[in-house]
Amino acid sequence: MISQERAERIARAHACIGCKEYTYRKITVRSAMQSLREEFGEEWHASLICGVCGVHQELGIDGDGDVIYAA
Repeated sequence: MISQERAERIARAHACIGCKEYTYRKITVRSAMQSLREEFGEEWHASLICGVCGVHQELGIDGDGDVIYAA
């Protein structure tokens, strides 16, 4: 499993789903809830707020560091 620090770097490297920029006002990375672990294989859950367009997005990151979903 990847560390929380590595998950934060992966989240920062993901482009905004709204404007495709890489500037975030706020990023929060925490362990995934048990239901998300079972359903998607998610290890880390990231909440991001874009610094350019203000879009709030959620990322699911698995134990290998791959982004499972972005919504």
